[in-house]
Amino acid sequence: MYRVAAIGGDGIGPEILDEGKKVLDAAGEKYGFDIGWTDFDIGAERYLETGVLITEEELKELSGYPAIYFGAIGDDRVKPGILEKGILLKMRFFFDEYVNLRPIRLLQGVQTPLAGKGPEDIDFVVVRENTEDFYVGIGSRFRKTEKKELEVVRDLYSVKFGLDVESDAEEIAYQIGVLSREGCRRVMEYAFDLAGRRQRRVTSVDKANVLSDVYGLWREVFSEVAGRHPGVATEFTFVDAMTMWFVKNPEWFDVVVTPNMFGDIITDLGAMIQGGLGLAPGGNINPKGTSMFEPIHGSAPKYKGLGVANPIATIWAGALLLDHLGEPEAAEGIVRAIEGTIRDGVVTRDLGGAAKTADVGDHIAALVRE
Repeated sequence: MYRVAAIGGDGIGPEILDEGKKVLDAAGEKYGFDIGWTDFDIGAERYLETGVLITEEELKELSGYPAIYFGAIGDDRVKPGILEKGILLKMRFFFDEYVNLRPIRLLQGVQTPLAGKGPEDIDFVVVRENTEDFYVGIGSRFRKTEKKELEVVRDLYSVKFGLDVESDAEEIAYQIGVLSREGCRRVMEYAFDLAGRRQRRVTSVDKANVLSDVYGLWREVFSEVAGRHPGVATEFTFVDAMTMWFVKNPEWFDVVVTPNMFGDIITDLGAMIQGGLGLAPGGNINPKGTSMFEPIHGSAPKYKGLGVANPIATIWAGALLLDHLGEPEAAEGIVRAIEGTIRDGVVTRDLGGAAKTADVGDHIAALVRE
């Protein structure tokens, strides 16, 4: 019996999560395990009614679960950033989910926008550091009328623009990225361990040629970790070059490890080359604590309740959840069933079909049981 917390969230989140739970329960029947689901009412509706995002008591209760299955967050009635930072990022930081795991895999039957590429060419994994970099929340903005001082900003504007921040600059905004040696080391160790089970190559992403302090540390730690894994091939790539190589030669990559912000960007590119956001799962992982699994797409409020949302990314995220819990055979069985439903043409309209959300879940669940 695995205890799993379920948070449907907003928009299409609850309905796609229902299909994911349906498929995971089918996998349990097939492969001999049970899942005990506990649903948590966390999202926009409660926030609009009560002003509550997520409580400390809920966070403590969720920490008792090895995994959280998450739908989607975001609502047009709430200012952007409030729900995302107050719920999703809050959980990632509270549970120290320092690995964001994103498989970039083109499934059989799915079209990629890359000419001449097929499933044999697009099958790699991005390991994104998930708790540091420019997402640590250190930043602010202020106008010249405010009595707020930041010496580093004052020095920058004085040297670069010849401005006195307090008297000449109309408004200033700053955001600071922070990396720690330990934060780099642990996500890189995860990436190297993963590469050891795959094709034994790790590509490091950074922008050390310009942001030399923060990403200079990243490169230094990567070299140290690589020295402890002599059987794994390594390389450095700047993030701007990486966007080019993802498109030109995706077959080259095996495991890509990246700081937080760059990973946020390149994994959306990865989603497109694997067929779109409707096919893109993600995991937020603490190898020794509570981990959370979700599709990387948004809540799509305008499609809420219409039964047309594609649940495949959520179902695939459920496969990642099972693999994390120690059920790799069941996880791969779900991915094969996803490929089967695509091959059978039981897909939603974003993939060229006419199936409803529940039809897709039913079909995948049936294929898992076979």
